[in-house]
Amino acid sequence: MAETHAAPAPAAPQGELSIRTLAMPADTNQNGDIFGGWLLSQMDLAGSIFAYKTTQSRNVTVAIDAMTFRKPVFVGDVVSVYASTVRVGRTSITVHVESWVQRRNESNLILVTDGNYTYVAIDDHGHPQPIQQEPPATVV
Repeated sequence: MAETHAAPAPAAPQGELSIRTLAMPADTNQNGDIFGGWLLSQMDLAGSIFAYKTTQSRNVTVAIDAMTFRKPVFVGDVVSVYASTVRVGRTSITVHVESWVQRRNESNLILVTDGNYTYVAIDDHGHPQPIQQEPPATVV
């Protein structure tokens, strides 16, 4: 993955930790860096896990928008993927997903990739179904 010039990266992860994994040699591209498709799949898994907490049903990925590849991922990097809600519609939820790495022998986290994933809640037959949102809590 090549480094790109994008909007400034946040100083710390935004959202909830959804998945953490280790970048391995089998996940490399022809340049020896971690293949972008592997990272996208980890982000999709993390976003889906996060979306389930809202949809409480199966969900499917219908769109990936605004992906920014900021820095490469290297073999041995610990990859942590964070997710937060962008919006909830009638049958869909858009989740902002960020991938951060901790490189070997370093303590700081580096934002490597972020983007928005949209998922649609589906029933047992694969048809879209409404997301049952909890009513706002009443303050007494």
